[in-house]
Amino acid sequence: MDRILHGSEELVLSSYREGDIAILRDEIYKMTVRLREQSERLSEDKGALADALADISHQIRTPLTTLNIMTARMMKEGDDPGQRERLLREMNRMLERIEWLITALLKMSKLDAGSITLEPAVISMEEFLTRALEPFEIQMELKDQSCEINGAQGITLSADEAWTLEVVRNVLKNSLEYTPAGEKLVIDCSENPVFTEIAVSDNGPGIDPEDMPHLFERFYRGKNAESSSFGIGLALAQSIMSRQNGIIRAENRTGGGSVFRIRFYRQNV
Repeated sequence: MDRILHGSEELVLSSYREGDIAILRDEIYKMTVRLREQSERLSEDKGALADALADISHQIRTPLTTLNIMTARMMKEGDDPGQRERLLREMNRMLERIEWLITALLKMSKLDAGSITLEPAVISMEEFLTRALEPFEIQMELKDQSCEINGAQGITLSADEAWTLEVVRNVLKNSLEYTPAGEKLVIDCSENPVFTEIAVSDNGPGIDPEDMPHLFERFYRGKNAESSSFGIGLALAQSIMSRQNGIIRAENRTGGGSVFRIRFYRQNV
C-alpha cells in the first residue's frame, strides 16, 4: 500500500485473489482513517497558527499604539523639559516590553521547532538562585520587598543553567508582581529520591479558580493580571521544563497567596 501511494506500483485488482482483496480493503480503510486524522491535525494546526498570529499581532500593536501617541505628544509638548523626560521614560519602558515579547516569542518558537539543544550540568542551588534574583534587586528595593531562601544549602540541580534561569526568573517575575510592597517572597528548596523542587510562594491575592486551568496557556491573562502582562512568561517556562524532565505546578496557599512548584525529576526514575 505504501508503494502504491508513493507511485512506485500500480493497483491492478485483477491480479489479486479474494483473500488478497479483503486484506487490501482493510489496508485502504486504515489508510483512509490515517489520512483523515492527518487532515484534522493540519486543520487544527492551521487554526492554532492563525490564533497565535492574531494574539502576537495584538500584543505588539498595543505598545506600538502607545508609542505613536507618546511621539505625537512629544512633538506637541516638546518645549516642556519635564514632560519630555517623562514621555521618554515611558517610551523606553514600552520599547523594553516589545523587546521582551519578541525575545520570548523567538525562544518559544525555537523550542517548538526542536532547534534548541539543552545542555544539563550540575548546578549549586544557592549560587543558581542568587543569579536568578539579580535582575529583580532594584525593583525589590524600590518596593521594599525581601526574599527568604530556605533549604538551598547543599542541594545541587542537574539542568541546563541558562534555560532554567529563564524558567525561574519568569516565575519570580510573576510572583513579585503580586507581592505587595513591604512584603516578603519565600523560596523553599527540597529534594527526595524522585525530584528536586523549587517552591516560590507569595502572599498576594492568590489565583482565581477560573484562571487556574489556563495559567500556563500562551497569551492567557488572568482576572488579576497586571496591565503590562503579555501572558507568555509562564507558558515559556512550562515549555522549557517539559523539555528537561520537569513540570511547573501552581496552587493557592491556605493562608492566602499562591505557590509555584518547579520540579526536576531524576532521569533514572
